[in-house]
Amino acid sequence: MQSHATASRADQNRALGLSTIAFTACFAVWTIFSIIGVAIKGELGLNDTQFGLLVATPILTGSLTRIFLGVWTEKYGGRLVFSAQMILAALATWALTFADSYVMYLVAALGVGLAGGSFIIGVAYVSRWYDAGHQGTALGIFGAGNIGAAVTKFVAPFVMVAYGWQGVANTWAAALALMGVIFFVFAKDDPALVERRKSGAKAPGFAQQFAPLKNLQVWRFSLYYFFVFGAFVALALWLPHYLIDVYGVDVRTAGMAAASFSLSASLFRAYGGHLSDKFGARSVMYWTFGFSMLFLFMLSYPPTDYIIQGKDGPIAFSTSMGLWPFIATLFALGFFMSLGKAAVFKHIPVYYPNHVGAVGGLVGMIGGLGGFVLPIAFGALLDLTGIYTSCFALLFVLVALALTWMHLSVRAMERAAHGEALDSLPQLPEMQAIHHPDRTTMPRVLEDWRPEEPAFWADKGRSIARRNLWISIPALLLAFSVWMVWSMVVAKLPLIGFAFTPEQLFWLAALPALSGATLRIFYGFMVPIFGGRLWTTLSTASLMLPAIGIGYAVQNPETPYFIFLVLALLCGLGGANFASSMANIGYFFPKAEKGNALALNAGLGNLGVSVMQFLVPLVISVGVFGAMGGAPQALTEGGELWMQNAGFIWVPFILISTIAAWVGMNDIADAKASFAQQSVIFGRTHNWLMCVLYIGTFGSFIGYSAGFPLLSRIAFPDINALQYVFLGPLVGALSRAGTGWVSDKFGGGRVTFWVFVGMIASVLGVILSLQAGSFAGFFAGFMALFFFTGVGNASTFQMIPVIMGREVPRLMPQLAGADRARQIAMESGGIVAFTSAIGAYGGFFIPKAYGSSIAMTGSPIGALWLFLAFYVVCLAITWVVYTRPGGLLHDIERGRASSGAAAHPAE
Repeated sequence: MQSHATASRADQNRALGLSTIAFTACFAVWTIFSIIGVAIKGELGLNDTQFGLLVATPILTGSLTRIFLGVWTEKYGGRLVFSAQMILAALATWALTFADSYVMYLVAALGVGLAGGSFIIGVAYVSRWYDAGHQGTALGIFGAGNIGAAVTKFVAPFVMVAYGWQGVANTWAAALALMGVIFFVFAKDDPALVERRKSGAKAPGFAQQFAPLKNLQVWRFSLYYFFVFGAFVALALWLPHYLIDVYGVDVRTAGMAAASFSLSASLFRAYGGHLSDKFGARSVMYWTFGFSMLFLFMLSYPPTDYIIQGKDGPIAFSTSMGLWPFIATLFALGFFMSLGKAAVFKHIPVYYPNHVGAVGGLVGMIGGLGGFVLPIAFGALLDLTGIYTSCFALLFVLVALALTWMHLSVRAMERAAHGEALDSLPQLPEMQAIHHPDRTTMPRVLEDWRPEEPAFWADKGRSIARRNLWISIPALLLAFSVWMVWSMVVAKLPLIGFAFTPEQLFWLAALPALSGATLRIFYGFMVPIFGGRLWTTLSTASLMLPAIGIGYAVQNPETPYFIFLVLALLCGLGGANFASSMANIGYFFPKAEKGNALALNAGLGNLGVSVMQFLVPLVISVGVFGAMGGAPQALTEGGELWMQNAGFIWVPFILISTIAAWVGMNDIADAKASFAQQSVIFGRTHNWLMCVLYIGTFGSFIGYSAGFPLLSRIAFPDINALQYVFLGPLVGALSRAGTGWVSDKFGGGRVTFWVFVGMIASVLGVILSLQAGSFAGFFAGFMALFFFTGVGNASTFQMIPVIMGREVPRLMPQLAGADRARQIAMESGGIVAFTSAIGAYGGFFIPKAYGSSIAMTGSPIGALWLFLAFYVVCLAITWVVYTRPGGLLHDIERGRASSGAAAHPAE
């Protein structure tokens, strides 16, 4: 590989200069809503919650995309990725001017957020041009492009006064698109990419790029950046509000004071890079955290009145920080945070020179998420404590944790280098016999795993695999319970004093499915990176966030709608667990038992929806946790509910399951899967067709599960339908587990065809029942729908390996024997994982369609007609492509041809 030193000074300056200007332009676009958002709010009549979501959306998406943009930069080069990213973000900014509804503004804001991902592209690109001794300075100069936020705040208001907010969007979009073209024309490919192309070396795969993310050190760096960058963004958003409320200044004074913090936290980043090169990034981080703790302690100390009993009587005095000392302290805090931002990214190319994109992308993503999460935490703490300085107290605790973790890690590295001489304190006699590693270690990592060998499997493999399976099942059941618990909570919110509109309620019911489906795409790749044991532990523990959050949020009718939106998105963590759980269990079992193991894991996991809908109505009617659980909520029509129990009831079980996963599960050393190898499925037509069919089956199952309780309450308000709604998911889960043999006997294609016939008839029955006002017909129609979705969930997945058994030999005739079988199994598994993610989006679109239909027509019947039309499309695809005479599966399912497929998987 070409070394950094071989790049000329002119090429280095060209790369750094173009990247810094491009990053400044991107940051200006990323923060465009800080100016034009005010005008959009007035134009649409948005409330504060809707406005907050609109402004936060680009911050969130800009953070989440960083990890993938970094990896693509490593693979395809910064010149191509940076240019494409700027042009796409410019198109999204331009599209803002065509939006005509709040939802369309949110969609466009997702694209605008792409501009925030530019940071990691520049880091990965610029670092390739400089040697280790100069990378800190170069990256510090590049990072000073944060000043783009100030450019928007100073220039955009004048443009908006002259040409309206649309003029700002058009001007910023044009400038960014022009910058994208300039960058593509004048920038050069980095030396490493040029050398790789010359040598013909293969670009690093996703698995290789993501490999370092399993290192705890990477997550430690992420915590550092969560503070130095995430807290910077959070304070920039929070300070104007803080200054106006605490010091009573006007908005102009508050804006200038907040701007002084933003400038100090941005401009000195280049100096931080220079200091990191000269004294070392570790030293700079000690300075950053040490001084930040001091300043945050000063800022977090609230105004206090003291009375001391003195010799001559009480002595009274008070302490408080005036406005100008506050501004000066903030400026100093921003200075050290800017040094820290440079120092964090000085670490990355030194420790991970070949993985700057992936590692920097994760660190940047976590840091960006701090800008989204921390303002919410600031507001929650203020509501909870009533103390304005609680935001600084939270940051003080965060810095203390980061400093402690860093120092302990440094000590551990020193100990490894110099032996135990550093630990010279005497050991007490009674402590000497405690630690016996050989007695307490357990085989957490399976270095030798051969499930296909009968002797190995019978001797030790089966018992280990079953233990992991039976720990995985309750964890997945809890995940499905938390994923869908929101549907029950939403149905009760109006009864306990929350004045949300039906449209807002259906948004809340739909968002868990949206986030769960999206996260599934990523969760499927986490097990090979982190290991099944660690990832199951982390993903199960993460369920406590929405569970505890729900418990507190529902107790106060004044809780902002925005908090409920965040909790709804967090509930999606439960839906995402499915992808990683299935991927993990699949590694443990041989082919002959894999299908049954996956069916048990998925089928019993799906039962979590029914368990939740049965259990929650019971626990919210009594004070299960006594005084610890809080007071009940009064119902608008009389009576009371302990609605918080809908969240709190899962916490002890989640805690037990988390501990069980950490103590009892195993990692498999060679359980690796290359994303590059599996990406071949994206070129397979049948992958996308099966996604459509699986939206029709599993998407309907999870969507109806989410929307059924609320729809029942709205359509039949005089009937207590919530005591029956758990039967729907129960029927769907049991029909899935109990009808797999039907697809094995008659063929998945034929069963899927009749499934869609049955679903069409069932939807017609529901529509007619709603028109007639018949709850019995409505309920029976939905039970039939749940039954058919369960059968279809099994039959569609049965089709996938059979289809690929026919397609792989046709598309890859050079493969034979074991290679062909391996390719069929790999592509089948990849399509199963991808369709499971795409199918889960049905859980978002179905409740959302109900809400839109009610808002537009006053009835959900319009949405049901839309579902019926979609099932007709699914029926046509199944017939034309697969089951008609001459279709791909026609002869196979009638025993006239061989499929070449292995045992079918199951979700």
